[in-house]
Amino acid sequence: MIIPQINIAMLIDCDNVSAKYIDSIINDLSKYGTINIRNAYGNWKDKRLQGWEDILHKYNIKPIQQFAYTKGKNASDIAMVIDIMDLLYTRNLGALALVTSDSDFTPVVSRILSNGITVYGYGEEKTPESFVNACSQFIYVEKLFDYTKEDVASPSSNNSKLTKVQLRKDTKLVALLRKAAEQTSDDSGWSNIAAVGLYINQNSSFSPINYGYKKLGELIKATELFDVRILGENKTVMLIRDNRN
Repeated sequence: MIIPQINIAMLIDCDNVSAKYIDSIINDLSKYGTINIRNAYGNWKDKRLQGWEDILHKYNIKPIQQFAYTKGKNASDIAMVIDIMDLLYTRNLGALALVTSDSDFTPVVSRILSNGITVYGYGEEKTPESFVNACSQFIYVEKLFDYTKEDVASPSSNNSKLTKVQLRKDTKLVALLRKAAEQTSDDSGWSNIAAVGLYINQNSSFSPINYGYKKLGELIKATELFDVRILGENKTVMLIRDNRN
């Protein structure tokens, strides 16, 4: 399925995400559109952010300086929220990417979504579930980083892929896949994988990358919870059916 190219604003909370993940984040985000706005927020006098300097130049990311006026208060968060609200009213955006592991942005995500704008979240595995669930799609950067390394080193590598047993133990994942298949099935019980993916995207922050898989179809096959048919002259149509029955 071809996704139309859209304008994307990427805002990075450098206090909460390591610079080593930005290569893989930008490569992934570029699938969805053009990243027209690239801002990185932090106190650039802080030695902990020194690793960001080369990354900012490499990807033409604009550093936004935020001094720590009060100990224990994150001025970067406030600056990001202000810029987000400005962007909502001054730019024609199709999506906004928040690179952060901070749950304080959860209410902001709800506000962005109310404007009909997609929110892609990227954060470390420590990210609170409230923020993960609020995003249109959320990807754990550690999983994305591992997947990208393996994909470059060896396309057949599967070290980070969860096994059938591991996938089936994730009751939330299993329930989501079965619900999506049920809601999109025809009278014979078969569902088009494109419809399944659309249903999941509209109802959760799920991404197959968090489980080590590039595509939803690959993950579904790995669970062995569904019968699978591949149709079409070019084998491009995938149908699935719950095999419990």
